[in-house]
Amino acid sequence: MSRFSRPAADKGPATLVIDQGTHATRALVLDAAGRVHFRTFAEVQLHRTSPDCVTQDAEEIRRTVRVVVSRAMADRRVRRLEIAGAGLTTQRSTVVAWDVRSGRALSAAISWQDRRNALWLQKLKKHNDRIKQLTGLRVTPHYGASKFRWMLDNLPAVAQAANDGCLVMGPLVSFVLFHLLKDRPLLVDHANALRTQLVSLDSLDWDPWLLDLFQISPGWLPACRPVCHPYGGLRAAEIPLTAVNGDQTAAIYSQGRPAGSVAVINIGTGAFVLMLTGGRCVRTPALLSGVSNSSAEQREHAVEGTVNGAAASLQWAGRAWALPDMLQRLPQWLQRGGELPVFVNTIGGLGSPWWQAGPEPHLIGDGEPWQRAVAVVESIVFMLQANIEELVAAGRRVRRIQVGGGLAAVDGICQRLADLTQVTVYRPAESEATARGIAWLSCGSPPHWPKPGHGRVFKPRSHAGLQRRYQIFRNALE
Repeated sequence: MSRFSRPAADKGPATLVIDQGTHATRALVLDAAGRVHFRTFAEVQLHRTSPDCVTQDAEEIRRTVRVVVSRAMADRRVRRLEIAGAGLTTQRSTVVAWDVRSGRALSAAISWQDRRNALWLQKLKKHNDRIKQLTGLRVTPHYGASKFRWMLDNLPAVAQAANDGCLVMGPLVSFVLFHLLKDRPLLVDHANALRTQLVSLDSLDWDPWLLDLFQISPGWLPACRPVCHPYGGLRAAEIPLTAVNGDQTAAIYSQGRPAGSVAVINIGTGAFVLMLTGGRCVRTPALLSGVSNSSAEQREHAVEGTVNGAAASLQWAGRAWALPDMLQRLPQWLQRGGELPVFVNTIGGLGSPWWQAGPEPHLIGDGEPWQRAVAVVESIVFMLQANIEELVAAGRRVRRIQVGGGLAAVDGICQRLADLTQVTVYRPAESEATARGIAWLSCGSPPHWPKPGHGRVFKPRSHAGLQRRYQIFRNALE
């Protein structure tokens, strides 16, 4: 049995997966071989009231979770399967406040993309090094701590609940767990808890010094638990929830546990580059350190790079340049040759290795609409390459790249990534990276996790123009 074992693995082979993402909440049912037998989704809206203020309706998210689970439980195919357990993933760094008595949200779900408290966070600059050492995270407004502080300072309902003793604040996953499970627990998994920037990497619990720094009472926060843990039974069915994780850290395990030389890249609204480092925490100045998996006895560390503007930058470009059909036409445009402009992609602020807001997004050079669109795609690849370079500088050997996420379905993106990194890129046949990853964790991390068919391999090619544009991009951010 794996050291990350599921408590009730003897009930049957199937796993219910609940995947709450930026644009949709989904439910899937996978068998013991990782094959998807059922999937459904319900859209959720993203509200961007300014470049720095991005929210979602927490009650809408709660409703969509209930809807997709109900659909799964009502499906004939699912009823024929014996479901042994469930796994839950959510957006990391998105946070909510709610009333523990009624369960009613007291705030919007403040998105991981939100930077509204950046100015307040500047007051803590002198503590940046200690915060990074404690949490593995650079100090940025994307993480939960400054968002909690903003809620307390700006939302009367949150401040009143704090005075009345009925306030809970936590990552989005805690709000979902409270409404999903029978006992309405106040819990959070290690991976999501770490993204609040209030948890110590050593203790995997709320850190007293950090709580004091951000003026957050521990009584307002859920209890930290391992990723693989008996969280309780679902309200909708007699199914135990046995694994909870962030979406990106779950996606690492879509093909089982990857080798230490594999960089896993998930390209969705944002893009994330992760490599497992085993039981050892690897700390680097420009990248993040975290936990991708844990049980009562063990933990598995990962080092991570982040790109804030992946699909989010394409959505921005579609609006800014009036290209409503851009995503559909990208595969064709990416096959064209010739010179291209360079897009300085600061959508959502610059993640690793820059960690700053950056200049306004802009083009260096110009071109036809299709050339601009391809320039945005290349900017995503450029930022991924910058993170790969940081991994190599930190002593990691990147011998293979495994890609997933919505944009990984575009061949031209995968080929450019291989060309620029000069590393072979593998795209699995099944695109459900997060769902397969949390299913693998939920069913006890089995050593045999069959690949769902033959994936696509992208071999590195020489691409002088791409290399030249990458240097222009890097120089623009110096």
